[in-house]
Amino acid sequence: MTNPTAIGVKRLLFALLLVLLSAFAAAKEAAPLAADEAVEKRMVSISEELRCLVCQNESLAGSHADLAQDLRREIRTLIKEGKSDQEIMDFMVNRYGDFVRYRPPMKATTYLLWFGPFLLLASAIVTLIVYLRRRGGRVAAAAENTLSPDERRQAEALLKQSESK
Repeated sequence: MTNPTAIGVKRLLFALLLVLLSAFAAAKEAAPLAADEAVEKRMVSISEELRCLVCQNESLAGSHADLAQDLRREIRTLIKEGKSDQEIMDFMVNRYGDFVRYRPPMKATTYLLWFGPFLLLASAIVTLIVYLRRRGGRVAAAAENTLSPDERRQAEALLKQSESK
């Protein structure tokens, strides 16, 4: 006769073994660095200045998107071809527009990128002020129109009573 707990333990160990084996099978190898460490350092410094076009809130250097990997590979190729950092940046901007840069240059086509958030904030503040002033006027007018002179005297008396306490 076999012990039922021993069978349960064997099954549990077998399940754990399967989980570990599947984890090892799904593990990926680390992405190989460039053969030349100087090329890799230049690629990282350039790609930190560029925005991932898929993630948009990450730099190209920090993104794991497939497009980001392709763009980093393109940057490595351009570095190996002897292009300067500025030529590589110009290439990326020509291909993807000024949006690809984290700090787009100040020019007529990028004014909205630079000043758009401030314009939205200013318009929101103006709208809020106008709304509050109109609402305040309506509340005061409504209070004036709703109370008769007798009711107003009673309300003022009650307010004076509560202030004196």
